[in-house]
Amino acid sequence: MGLRLTGLCDQREQPFYARGWERAGAAPDGYFVCAADLEDELIRALGVPRVKELVREEGDLRPLQTFLSQPAQQGRPAHQQLRRFLGTKKGRKIHYGRVLVEALAPDRVPAPLDDLFAALS
Repeated sequence: MGLRLTGLCDQREQPFYARGWERAGAAPDGYFVCAADLEDELIRALGVPRVKELVREEGDLRPLQTFLSQPAQQGRPAHQQLRRFLGTKKGRKIHYGRVLVEALAPDRVPAPLDDLFAALS
């Protein structure tokens, strides 16, 4: 069919992608892997202070503060706390995916996402 296969995956999904690409006879360099997941890449690209600012702007400061006060979050790095917070409510990852991507400067796009865009152009 002449179709090009490309994609973006989380680190823990890489083995599944590798098998799928192999079964499809696709080049193994057709997919791009996020360090942990896309949220992790976006938080690192923007920085913790900027992500917290965006959470505040989106009206989620109180839920974030409640989340951060939980015993399980004590002593965890702020980056990991934010990453976990984004996955605590249905729809939050999707919502903040857009918010975080829109806040990125062109020169701050995480490498896996930048590589995917380059492969698509």
